Amino acid sequence: MVLHTTPYSSACLHFLDGLSWSLVFPCYWLLDRLLASCVATSLEKRQRSQDPCSFLTLCVLISAPFYLLLLLASLPFALLGFIIWAPLQAIRQPYLYTYRRPDKHQIEQGQAGLGGIGIGEWRPQGRSFCFCSANVCLLPDSLARFNNLSDTHRRAHELGKRIRNGASRPQIKIYIDSPTNTSISAASFSSLATGFRRTSSLDHRPDTTHTTNGPADTENEPPTECPIHPSGATNCPLHPAAGDQGSSGCPLHPDETDTTADCQLHPAGANNSSGCPVHTSGEAPDCPMHSTGPQRVPGHHDCPMHGEGNQPKSSTDCPHHTSGVQISISAPDPDPQEEEAETGNHRPGDQAGGDTSSMTASRESLARYHGGDSGVGISSNNTLSHVPRTSIFKRPGRKRRHGDETFDHEISAFFPANLDFLALQEVFDHSSTTRLRRQLHRYFPYVLSDVGRYGWKGCCSRFKFLNSGLMLASRYPILDARYECYPNGRGEDALAAKGTLFAKVHVGTTHQEQRVVGYLTCTHLHAIEGDASVRCEQLDLLLRWGAEFRHSSSQPPEGEKVLEDLVAFDVILGDLNFDNCSSEDKLEQQHALFTQYKDPCRLGPGEDKPWALGTLLDPSGLYDDEVSTPESLQKVMENEEGRKEYLVFPPSKSQCPASSQKGRKIPLKGNGRRIDYLLYSDEGLQHDWKLEIEEFSFVTQLAGLTDHLSVAMRLAVSTGEEEP
Repeated sequence: MVLHTTPYSSACLHFLDGLSWSLVFPCYWLLDRLLASCVATSLEKRQRSQDPCSFLTLCVLISAPFYLLLLLASLPFALLGFIIWAPLQAIRQPYLYTYRRPDKHQIEQGQAGLGGIGIGEWRPQGRSFCFCSANVCLLPDSLARFNNLSDTHRRAHELGKRIRNGASRPQIKIYIDSPTNTSISAASFSSLATGFRRTSSLDHRPDTTHTTNGPADTENEPPTECPIHPSGATNCPLHPAAGDQGSSGCPLHPDETDTTADCQLHPAGANNSSGCPVHTSGEAPDCPMHSTGPQRVPGHHDCPMHGEGNQPKSSTDCPHHTSGVQISISAPDPDPQEEEAETGNHRPGDQAGGDTSSMTASRESLARYHGGDSGVGISSNNTLSHVPRTSIFKRPGRKRRHGDETFDHEISAFFPANLDFLALQEVFDHSSTTRLRRQLHRYFPYVLSDVGRYGWKGCCSRFKFLNSGLMLASRYPILDARYECYPNGRGEDALAAKGTLFAKVHVGTTHQEQRVVGYLTCTHLHAIEGDASVRCEQLDLLLRWGAEFRHSSSQPPEGEKVLEDLVAFDVILGDLNFDNCSSEDKLEQQHALFTQYKDPCRLGPGEDKPWALGTLLDPSGLYDDEVSTPESLQKVMENEEGRKEYLVFPPSKSQCPASSQKGRKIPLKGNGRRIDYLLYSDEGLQHDWKLEIEEFSFVTQLAGLTDHLSVAMRLAVSTGEEEP
């Protein structure tokens, strides 16, 4: 199947569409600005209350009549453009497929992920994939204000930038050997990492305890920062404060009066001009921190602070190693055989535009950490923050396992590193779609956007002013795609072409030249409360359409004999607009969807797992200082009282559903309304293939930009074969 790379099949139709929209757009923009001037966000109200001269209020009073006059003047042109535009929508393609070939600079930096590299060979032991879903509320500005959000174009650019920065940061894994020690001391660190080990995303735990650095292709740079915490701290044992010339800088004798003659960390009288706090320039081979020989294994007899001449110390107090702890930094591993990829209208089966081995993301764009409990430079989700890449720090991790849970779960301030698939909802505004797509293409080579219908096409019994709002970004080549519109929308939801986007992606090829594929379903269900029957009908359609899509896309072209595709995963991502704990959503909770697909956060109908978190934020508190940044929102979500203050909970009889939840005294149960889902199915997989959840995350990185938390899941596909 040829994916639709242009909205229309001919250049003439494309020209007419552009002409008609140029006539309609001035009226559309003026109407949007006029309505926006009448609806203020809580942040704007706060700013106006702090304006002593009421200058902002005066601007609104002047601009509103001005917009109205221009709107009336533009109506004749808009009517003419609408007459041309509306019939064209009947022949418009239901989605736009774009592929951006990464440039050489992006490939060198690892920013391109899988783009531009040849199709990867499927490893016998399997592979892991990372999925994410987010409702970004990119409505026209006037409509977004009803959710207490504004400046849609700016938010679209910032959304794409945050997603890209979060997904492209280095992936750091911390392993703890001791079965009793399940935390990482914030006062200690492992060893300096002067490079990045190149590895795939299915990074199995090594057998030996060591810090892995890249071999010949890594970048060895002298440390420029303190290996315990960023520069500027006043209590670091490894570097004195500015102007303190007498201090030796040694953690064994920080006082000026101490002698360094017997110190095992540095020789007496050495002129330490290098960046290493342990060895002087030219003595790297003997440095106990940088030694790579077999003698450097965790243990007190090898540690310069625990040596035979020193008094034994607990390893948890040693600033130079922690017994049984290792840190692995993953970075992209480009395929040496780079193949050419063509941009534009091409058959997906002929693409060589994306390496389908799931690799870790680049070292570029490390997310900034805005402060923490211990002042060290690794954020709360065990990932690098704003620190030099030559320094590695540790702080207590927040990944947890609850009871008999077989996978990690966390509330993370960052999108997961090595993100493979991203499904977005409510990307309605056309200009914002373009801005967001441009940002995402810097990390995801393949994007399906502008999904849905306008006008009266097909299922649209009512005129559709907005498309479906769905967007799907992938690091793997997309082989096939289909969009279906829900025909039973009601009320204001009927004005948008809400539906489902199905996609088939190519994730690898076996030794027998057999394709390994995955199926993705991105959807956004009916939103109006109380319409449970509408959502159940849409779920029925979703299951039926999904089965039809998998059947049709698995059929080989006529006259061709090819091996049957191997299915690695089947995942549903999206905003289902019901939660698993509300009494009003019992009908949806018992739907057959949950017998065919598994919900990692669900115990059963009406009961979530204790760690599951609501994903719908209270719009009235979006601009509070307590939740204005990803880190602050993360901390609030980790606190039960904070969740009650800033999450939307199921409405109770004593509370109006539309009222603000801030400052309420009503006792609340659960952890908020979880309406954003990631579901997976193990039906239809190959014999002996298994799916296992590696980790599940609630992501706060879009704080202040949307009224939803994002959800992410890393899914491991194991084939039952041993690695050769």
